[in-house]
Amino acid sequence: MKKKILVLGGGFAGLESAIWLRKEGFDVTLVSNRDYFYIYPISIWIPTGEYNFDDVKVDLADLSKVHGFELIIDEVESIKTKENKVYCKNNTFSYEYLVIAIGGGKMKHNGEENFISICGAPEESIKIKNRLDELIKKGSGKLTFGFGGNPKDPSNVRGGPAFEVMFNVHNKLKKLGIRDKFEITFFAPMPKPGARMGEKALDMMDMMFDRLNIKKHVGKKIKKFEKDGIIFEDDSKLESDLTMFIPAGNGHKVFANSDLPLNEAGFIKINEYCEVMHNFDENEESETGKYRVFAVGDSAAIDGPDWRAKQGHLAEVMAKAVAYNITQMEKGSESRKEYISHINILCVMDTGDGAAFVYRDNSRAKMIPMPWIGHLMKKGWGWYCRNSKLNKIPRLPGM
Repeated sequence: MKKKILVLGGGFAGLESAIWLRKEGFDVTLVSNRDYFYIYPISIWIPTGEYNFDDVKVDLADLSKVHGFELIIDEVESIKTKENKVYCKNNTFSYEYLVIAIGGGKMKHNGEENFISICGAPEESIKIKNRLDELIKKGSGKLTFGFGGNPKDPSNVRGGPAFEVMFNVHNKLKKLGIRDKFEITFFAPMPKPGARMGEKALDMMDMMFDRLNIKKHVGKKIKKFEKDGIIFEDDSKLESDLTMFIPAGNGHKVFANSDLPLNEAGFIKINEYCEVMHNFDENEESETGKYRVFAVGDSAAIDGPDWRAKQGHLAEVMAKAVAYNITQMEKGSESRKEYISHINILCVMDTGDGAAFVYRDNSRAKMIPMPWIGHLMKKGWGWYCRNSKLNKIPRLPGM
């Protein structure tokens, strides 16, 4: 009889887990709080109007039909692994294996209602577009783009999308012939935002900022956000008509209402095989696999070097490892796949009229400028992501 596996989350980590677990022949139920898979990396083109909202999402119902997993739209409220139960708003689920992939939460900021995030709720991308359109109609404005950090866990910082939206907005304004009417400023509380990409990449970014006439305001902690700007720790103010800010990640609020082991930032502790590291009671046996719970993607506290970053490709590596490891557990095999050796930074940072290829691992860090072909490559990846997930085209090895 096929084992029943419950997957929580319909993002990169959750969907990939469901796909590969079905390939292994398990009975899979995926629970998501929205009815579509959102391709966050290409949502950067919604604010500039290059893509509309529907271009960036894929119906989970279509994906469930293609891959054969059961789909339930519901909101997870708590996870009780000692009971083998997940409590949702409308349902309670039991499981034989559990894969947690509901992502993380966001750090709170004073006045956060005054900024919009490209990495927040998907609908926020439309809000950025609407506000930008208003300012374009007006003919001028002060635009600010930034991201924050989490000193308790630096792995869940989304800097790339902030740069990409900013560069794409610059390019749009330039095409419209009104770039000189807009002041664009990048801001961040850390002194070297983007340092995880490597020192050479930082130097190249500074050169790009100078060339594009983009100002920098870095190294000062953010005190609060206001409707017309950002207040910093020294009470200085950066005026802004549109503030796009990506808060750093922390643990999902569901985890605090669960019996999961968490790190200081609220992410779920896992071992190298993505198994949740339970330690409920010193007197209770906690051997590997006892609770049959795994965490992948942004939900997990990942191990690795200081520059480690949670990205979609790592989430998918973790998902594939979980499918393999559960299969081996069912076979009684000791064979396992780990995720730590796959940690790297890999992205094509789009600028609207080109891109930069960014890569870092334990031995090297590089940023390679790319002309217009880089922009086309990122768009091509978006097309590939959608169509390969729908099984309309073959999956490429390693992707």
